[in-house]
Amino acid sequence: MQTAIVITEQPVSVSVPVGYSFTLHCRAEAHTSLQYQWFCQCQSVCHQIPGATKQDLPITAQKTKLYTCRINDLYRNVIFSDWVKVEVHPCVARGLLPQLWQGEPIIILNPTEQKVEVGKPLQLQCAAIGVPAPSYQWYRNGNLLEHQKKKKLWVTLPRDGSETLATEITHTKVSDSGTYLCCASNSHGEHWTNAVDIHIGTCCSEKFFATGKLALLVGNNHYQHHPNLMAPVTDVFELSLLLKQLGFQVVSLLDLNKAEMVAAVSRFLQLLEKGVYAIFYYAGHGYEHLGRNYMVPVDAPQLYAPENCISVQRILQKMQQQQTALNLILLDTCRKWYNPECALSQVQPLEPWGNTVYGYATSEDAEAYELQNGEFSSGIFMKYLKKHILQEKKVTHMLEDVLEDLGRDPVVTGKQVMEIKHTLKEARSLTDPICPTGAATERWGCSRGEQCGELPEPPSETVTFPCGVQAELRFHRLFSNVLSVCAKLQDLPAHLTDAQLMLRQPTEVDDVANLEESHPDQMDSLLTSVYKQEELDCIFQLCGLQKIQMDVVLQLDLHYTQLSTKQRTCESLQKILPKLLLGQFFTQRNYTRPNYDSSPARADPGGALSTGTGRSLPSSSPSKSRSEPEENDERSMSELCSALLRAGPGQEHP
Repeated sequence: MQTAIVITEQPVSVSVPVGYSFTLHCRAEAHTSLQYQWFCQCQSVCHQIPGATKQDLPITAQKTKLYTCRINDLYRNVIFSDWVKVEVHPCVARGLLPQLWQGEPIIILNPTEQKVEVGKPLQLQCAAIGVPAPSYQWYRNGNLLEHQKKKKLWVTLPRDGSETLATEITHTKVSDSGTYLCCASNSHGEHWTNAVDIHIGTCCSEKFFATGKLALLVGNNHYQHHPNLMAPVTDVFELSLLLKQLGFQVVSLLDLNKAEMVAAVSRFLQLLEKGVYAIFYYAGHGYEHLGRNYMVPVDAPQLYAPENCISVQRILQKMQQQQTALNLILLDTCRKWYNPECALSQVQPLEPWGNTVYGYATSEDAEAYELQNGEFSSGIFMKYLKKHILQEKKVTHMLEDVLEDLGRDPVVTGKQVMEIKHTLKEARSLTDPICPTGAATERWGCSRGEQCGELPEPPSETVTFPCGVQAELRFHRLFSNVLSVCAKLQDLPAHLTDAQLMLRQPTEVDDVANLEESHPDQMDSLLTSVYKQEELDCIFQLCGLQKIQMDVVLQLDLHYTQLSTKQRTCESLQKILPKLLLGQFFTQRNYTRPNYDSSPARADPGGALSTGTGRSLPSSSPSKSRSEPEENDERSMSELCSALLRAGPGQEHP
């Protein structure tokens, strides 16, 4: 009895680069001897391959073709194997294929980022080589697009006959925006394409946009071992207001020691992602050595040791790794170098991504000045930056306007000239719109402020004393680590007179620095600008919120006189401020409190200039600093953060 031929091994499709050698296999069983013949089809023409009469067919890939094997026995029974495709890619980058390639998928074509109007078609393509040929699966925002697998996936044939796998959405919606990627897999493993952002909507018709905007502003004023500064308080405050107008989520911090600066920068870097516009601004003591800039924390000793300062260039390198669309570094600090005998550092070049802008308040080997005028102080650089920063023009052009205005200021002629360095290849502006995509859509939703450290203010509340008098408590964050608590009396009952409110801490709290010690006049002036002409009965400032390890108890005292008895009476209420509401930006809050032993120096009012070293001087003669900085610590920011976590007595997370 005749028995059918059974194929025990089918040939498999492959996807290989041109010139790659491999073998197609076909095996069959029957009760008689078998004969094999291979066929191929190219451009709709099928023909027999001469001499291809064995189970194995060696091939050196030249063109994309279809193959099948015919098998027959002595009884003239005939069966054909499955048709398989040998997909040949002529343009595979040299070196992409591993030397000992085992056939695992290798991506050779990644999808590209696109901006599509609502209702227009969207097409994404990718390609991979592999033996067997890979299968594909598309994802959006990490979710498998199973419902598009049959109708939205198809094969297109370019001129060379090679395949690319594409997905098409014929009528896009805003909800189709997101981060797309594709997984190519076979029996040897899987490989993922690059993730690409697809922007769909009206705002995405703009030439340039950000997926989010984040800014970290640091102002160091109150130094332990160096002259104090005045301008950073006002400059950070005013810049934060302007950046918020531009849609930036802003974290503004004052008076950070080394550990706190490392933690703040680390947290800032964690929040950056692809497409974000990132701004880092620093005002305080600093210096430059061989093109590398260093920031001086408030606890740095007079003679800087290698581990006492922060390298700005290392921060920028970490920012670039987050694939941000724009990195703007604004340094309002001196750039002088005072220790020529110290060994020179090697500056590591940045990646040539064309997205970085440096705005220096002063030129190389020069000092930056601040203008002091009574209770207000401002850096010369900030005076003109805030004049132009809201302009709708390329960032570098905006800074050029600042440079020109500053250069015309007679107060700093011959002393301070701004400098701009950049690799910005696109005309990106700080006024560009925000179009969140992919995972950023959720990240930059209603809770985006809290996620980036821009903490909400506690709501106002009304408290009632036993005598019936009511007072309103208000809370305002002048800075991310400074909280102002204000109290205002409501209508006073007719039987009481001469009422006064006082806010204070009932007990000493070691890890909270009362800002009354450092910049009381400036803070009160800034708070007055917030509340305009409204009179407040009392104000209590809490700063250094990142140091707080426990709930803060504030006591509100009411002093009044009873008209009937003329007796002076005092009643008290207490308000508890939870620690988690105060210092959430820092994931590590166990820092050593700076030792403020000496009273801070006060600047002379009258429009005098002081250098970045904090020395007051007449506008005609700049001073020389007595600081002699040594080389900066060359460890990476991640190593510093790890050292910080190991050194702390504990760790708390919000």
